[in-house]
Amino acid sequence: MSPTPRDPAATAVRAEFEKGDGAAGPGTGGAAAGVGAGAGSTGGTTAGVAAENAAGRPRRRRPAWAGRPAVLWIGAVVSVLVSAWCVTAGTTNAGLLDVWHAVRLRVFGGVLTEDFSQTYSVIINLRLPRVLLAFAAGAALSLAGVVMQGLLRNPLVSPFTLGVSPAAAFGAALAILLTGGSAGSGSWLVIGCALGTALGVSALVLGLASAKAMSAATLLLLGIALTQLFEAMTAALQFVADENTLQAIVRWTFGSVNDAGWSDVGLVGACTVAALPLLLWFSRDLNAIAFAGDDAAKSLGVHVTAVRVGLIVVSVVLAAVVVSFCGVIGFVGLVGPHIARLAIGADHRYLLPFSFLTGGLLLVVADTVGRTVLAPSVIPVGIVVAFIGAPVFINLILTRRAAQ
Repeated sequence: MSPTPRDPAATAVRAEFEKGDGAAGPGTGGAAAGVGAGAGSTGGTTAGVAAENAAGRPRRRRPAWAGRPAVLWIGAVVSVLVSAWCVTAGTTNAGLLDVWHAVRLRVFGGVLTEDFSQTYSVIINLRLPRVLLAFAAGAALSLAGVVMQGLLRNPLVSPFTLGVSPAAAFGAALAILLTGGSAGSGSWLVIGCALGTALGVSALVLGLASAKAMSAATLLLLGIALTQLFEAMTAALQFVADENTLQAIVRWTFGSVNDAGWSDVGLVGACTVAALPLLLWFSRDLNAIAFAGDDAAKSLGVHVTAVRVGLIVVSVVLAAVVVSFCGVIGFVGLVGPHIARLAIGADHRYLLPFSFLTGGLLLVVADTVGRTVLAPSVIPVGIVVAFIGAPVFINLILTRRAAQ
């Protein structure tokens, strides 16, 4: 059923499509505000206009998107500074100047003095790839969460809703079991099996959804069923594994960036950086689907089925790559997008890049806490991010309910 002209979400989204990105109107940020505020927002707007007319001094309103580029730039600067500080955290005394000096030597070359060689090795070979891998993995999971929540119009959806994480865990556990535990969590055999299983299950789910013309709700239910199935299959593998193999499987399922190397950073980072401009290209289509619904988006010329399947494939690949290299890491794809919405709004043109930053920072900070709070012992990042993410997410749910 097509939306009526009084539907604020459909009207705002249609205005964005007709005026383009340079329009002075609120765009999809206004649409999100219209959906969240409902009739109360409309009444408040009418009252504000009446008050301005009564005073005889109508004020020029600031566009809803004004200031968001500045927020993005501030977020980028904060991300760089916090990540650099996280590189310095640890038992070795290394400051920000040491990090800058080590990076400069790595990139531009120079003379490495003997008294700086140990600090250089720790920064370049251990801490820097660990921080960069954590940032890239968190950014990828957060991007995947934004896309899934927008396409399925459900704020509680995560990148693993379609069974990506349990499928990858099963593939990795099977590889570890078949090798008797000799294949470590960072071996290419485990990574390949985890990635292949996750992508295969995702292709199966999307194929069934396309063939059966499933709705978004039915797709979610299918993902939940597959999640339970693969969790049971992984538990069955653990049941028949010996002590050493069981320990290797459990260590992988914790989620960790302990074995981070420059090859891991290159692969995960390349996938994440390549996905961001692709997702931004479809940000207006994503706005139309998320704010106005399928019917209104179709009336605006959006190929809803093709966009939904294509973007879900991108988000699934991002999540599968991260899980394959870092193990199972939850809550980032849920909490990262919500934190970004609080800071910059729901317009995906700005929400996508800001979620990139918030997800990366969340995982970097969680990993830094895990390797320093009980040093020299290292707590896997999957455990730390669960302790951080669960209270934050509960607070977001309670705040959302109170606002409604």
